[in-house]
Amino acid sequence: MDYRYFYIQCFLCFAAWLSAGSVDAADPLVRRQWTIEGALREALVYAPPQARTNPAPVVFAFHGHGGSMNNAARTFGYHTRWPEAIVVYMQGLKTPGRLVDPEGRQPGWQAATGDQGDRDLKFFDAVLASLQKDYQVDAKRIYATGHSNGGGFTYLLWAERGDRLAAVAPSAAIAGLGLPRLKPKPVLHVAGRDDNLVKFAWQELTMEALRKLNQCAEGQPWEGETNCTLYPSKLGAPVVTFIHAGTHQFPANAPAIIIKFFKQHSLP
Repeated sequence: MDYRYFYIQCFLCFAAWLSAGSVDAADPLVRRQWTIEGALREALVYAPPQARTNPAPVVFAFHGHGGSMNNAARTFGYHTRWPEAIVVYMQGLKTPGRLVDPEGRQPGWQAATGDQGDRDLKFFDAVLASLQKDYQVDAKRIYATGHSNGGGFTYLLWAERGDRLAAVAPSAAIAGLGLPRLKPKPVLHVAGRDDNLVKFAWQELTMEALRKLNQCAEGQPWEGETNCTLYPSKLGAPVVTFIHAGTHQFPANAPAIIIKFFKQHSLP
């Protein structure tokens, strides 16, 4: 037997094991679990070390129907763009969709108040309560954002938990039945002109309603951002629309724009 070959193979295996371990140890996202009314819920949580002693903002992020918290973390990457903030990538449960997957075979979010016993609103409540227990959460800087079905749930959170949110940023979504319950709040809406699922015309109606709700003035280019229009509000609740030429897909430059918007707003 060639012992030199054996030792080399052992060394390579050990080095690979060390390398894999270092990657896992360096991963800033931690999988956390909550049991809510008998259902196991999960999220990936990023928390900066200083959040245990200093007030930190919180960003809640919601994937689209059929997505996952892992995919959301890779696609959105908010924790890399705002490392001082606590960022939570929430995981949905199998949920019937209104535009796709009516059988509910894939994960998503409740579309209206009362759906699935409000399990996703209760999930938000439980996660926020645990973050407030474990960290120094800045109650004036809590934000929500999501794409597609996750964007629709962001609008629902605004309607049902708006008093806790400083600003929201839905993408490829409409406010739906929750619109009458919205109270003025800074909002950035992302929409694709060629969206083949949540039609742009539907989203236009939502954006028009938001400008009316927030008593906005005429739009103007948002400084430094292409395809973004700022509608100032005399209520201190501006509307920003980011309208891109794409389809339903989440644009790659949206996360940086959303974080920029969030940083500009906090509760009084």
